[in-house]
Amino acid sequence: MNLPVAWSVLLIVTAGWNLLIWPSFWRRIAADPRSRDDAGRPTRFLTVHAVLIAVSLALGLAVGVLGVLSLF
Repeated sequence: MNLPVAWSVLLIVTAGWNLLIWPSFWRRIAADPRSRDDAGRPTRFLTVHAVLIAVSLALGLAVGVLGVLSLF
């Protein structure tokens, strides 16, 4: 794959940002009182954010792999 080095580095930095930010967001969402109902079951608030975070982490990982592979 032929990408300029600057683009490869940008992809890697973007991946690092996603992999750094989303786990801390998850900790805040999991601690939010809206995440569980009175019986302790997960609410839609938690489910929607869990899906959002999982997709973002997967995309971040894919972008990082693409960035690393494009360096070679």
